[in-house]
Amino acid sequence: MTTIQKKSDNPIAHLTAEDIEQLGRELDAIRAEVIESRGAADAAYIRTMIKTQRTLELGSRIVLLASVFPPAWLLGTAGLSVAKILENMEIGHNVLHGQWDWMRDPKIHSTTWEWDMATPAKDWQHSHNELHHTYTNVIGKDNDLGYGISRVDEEQPWHPMYLGQPLWSFINAVFFEYGIAAYDLELGATIKKKKLKDPEFQRRLKGVLRKIRKQATKDYVVHPALSIPTGSFLPTLAANFTANIVRNLWSNSIIMCGHFPEGVETFEKRSIEGETKGEWYLRQMLGAANISGGTAMHIASGNLSHQIEHHLFPDLPSNRYAEVAPKVRALFEKYGLNYHAAPFPKQLYSAWHKVVRLSLPNGWLEHTTVSNLPQQLVKLYKMTTGGPKVRRAIVAMDRRAANDRRIAA
Repeated sequence: MTTIQKKSDNPIAHLTAEDIEQLGRELDAIRAEVIESRGAADAAYIRTMIKTQRTLELGSRIVLLASVFPPAWLLGTAGLSVAKILENMEIGHNVLHGQWDWMRDPKIHSTTWEWDMATPAKDWQHSHNELHHTYTNVIGKDNDLGYGISRVDEEQPWHPMYLGQPLWSFINAVFFEYGIAAYDLELGATIKKKKLKDPEFQRRLKGVLRKIRKQATKDYVVHPALSIPTGSFLPTLAANFTANIVRNLWSNSIIMCGHFPEGVETFEKRSIEGETKGEWYLRQMLGAANISGGTAMHIASGNLSHQIEHHLFPDLPSNRYAEVAPKVRALFEKYGLNYHAAPFPKQLYSAWHKVVRLSLPNGWLEHTTVSNLPQQLVKLYKMTTGGPKVRRAIVAMDRRAANDRRIAA
């Protein structure tokens, strides 16, 4: 996942500056076509989706009133899990992007919508809409790439602490909504700078805590309490907890599939200095990956299965991404670019493989076999316990060996 500027086989080296600007103009035309054709069918789609989600959630919560009975618990938990996924992915995420602001409906608008997540909508909009979508996959600028807790590129120096990366990445996935809240607060950076008492941080922290208290009261107090007459308090409590975990794992998985599989490009900070609209488009194209699948996958993912199209056109109605995807793919082919798309299991495996690969020193996993495993473990032990000088010496030795192999080949 080395930044594209340092790749020997740069995938955009064949494009001229005019090619890139022409690509931008063609993408602008695709966007304009959808903007001009938005109408009643699109409005009906989002209103139907909201009605379906709310009906499913209400029905599931009614079933959970009798969740002391296992079939009711399973049915209610499954329904509530799906309802929470729809609320977060296809509805909340996309409404907060302003995809439906053109309807002028104050109830379905990016400035008024609040969602079923620990982080307040306005905080998320700043870190996601303004920062992530502006600086997509730029190392040191886009903290969505690893959320500031993971090593995401070979050029980042390896440190023994990264050995725990798979574990804390999994914990972050399980409790994803709280991880996002901490990320939106820039909690890590604030602690590092010792600014926990900063008035602005305290204001935002109180907002997050209020939101968490509201969500926790709803899921872990009110609804379980309503089940007391049927003896279903604890089963309903467990059902709400399970549904939140399912939603968190699914949301995290979809996001990982969109930006972290092998083959998705990253970029250096200097590369975006003076960036043109065409160059911004090109970075979105190369810094995202799609999940191939049918209608159910697209809806359940919030149409982030069309992550490439979403990053090109984040404010277009999500139900139109499937329509523009073939046109976008045709431009990839026209300009000799790789349209990164694969089924969900393949993308998820690739993303988690990268999490594990980058938790280890560069090349360690790639060059480890059954026969050389003991030697590789000894090397890993030395790098873990030997300090920076030892690590640099081993890295230099590995580079010399790699060069010798290339010369021999």
